[in-house]
Amino acid sequence: MNTTPIFPSVEAIVQPFQFAASPYEYKVTALRECPTPENLQQCETPDKAADYWRRHTATHPHFNPECECLAVLLLNTHKKVKGHHLVSIGTMDTILVHPREVFRVAIMTAASALIAMHNHPSGESSPSEADIKVTRDLIRAGQFLKIELLDYVIIGHGNFSSLHSLGYCHP
Repeated sequence: MNTTPIFPSVEAIVQPFQFAASPYEYKVTALRECPTPENLQQCETPDKAADYWRRHTATHPHFNPECECLAVLLLNTHKKVKGHHLVSIGTMDTILVHPREVFRVAIMTAASALIAMHNHPSGESSPSEADIKVTRDLIRAGQFLKIELLDYVIIGHGNFSSLHSLGYCHP
């Protein structure tokens, strides 16, 4: 009696991958309601953006205070918050920022302007050279898309820096 097991051929196990015949349709759906207090509805100053960060971004389930996290506030034409999006989570001193990812949800939600923000886990809110370069890149991308970058706010421990106030958010 032969006790050697019989294995099926690789072709019988692994089927070739096939792409769908038709393209997909996408829809933006709110994941959760984020009530905004009345005094934060208008968000055109860095202190209001920092308050929004503390109330909503810092309490987000995926937020990690030990890593740099990038979020954007999506604003309508009256500079009122339509929503926010946690764009990227980096390491303790670096974050990957690409204009495509920053403006993706702004385009899908028809935002008129946005405020970009990220934290410095070290607690120091002074912008680095990389922060300044990223801000300038986002301004140029926003000009092309006609979506204004109002500010880039860096959040520290109990403090923040506004790149607009420092003169870096002007074309």
